Amino acid sequence: MRNTARIPRLRLIETPQSVPQYEVRIRHHGLGDTEIEVWRMPSPATPQLTTPTRLAGLRGEALEMVETRVFRQMQRAGLRISSLRPVPNRKQVEPRVQGYNIPEELALTLGLLFRVLAPMRSRPRMRQVAEGVEAMEREEASYWLSMAIHRKNPRRVLTALRYLLTDPLR
Repeated sequence: MRNTARIPRLRLIETPQSVPQYEVRIRHHGLGDTEIEVWRMPSPATPQLTTPTRLAGLRGEALEMVETRVFRQMQRAGLRISSLRPVPNRKQVEPRVQGYNIPEELALTLGLLFRVLAPMRSRPRMRQVAEGVEAMEREEASYWLSMAIHRKNPRRVLTALRYLLTDPLR
């Protein structure tokens, strides 16, 4: 039997610079009026980006519909929910913005969820679509989000996804 005590062991090397960087920005326009946006940040992994790029955002009734789902996903990623709620301040003229770094998987899911839900108005269908996007694997969410970002007609891609995720019999 060989003595393995002398074999050098490699430690787990963390490489945060080698992955794309994403940020979620929460903007409080007023009491009960919150906007959440997902941004892709410049990093060594994305040399083509020189400035932050907005992937998606949601505000108003559509955000109210999925707000608890979004906050639950953020909490699983390690963000403190208490810091996401606005502090009432009547003297505040500009919207207060808070930015948080998030992992790529959460950014893909939130970006796709926000892009798909933005034009929708039917609450039951919004719920079905939100459940479908949450159930997607990372690769599938990445595929649909990249199709929605890089296609000539992203509305067609998002419409197709809505059809796939909703039950027509309801």
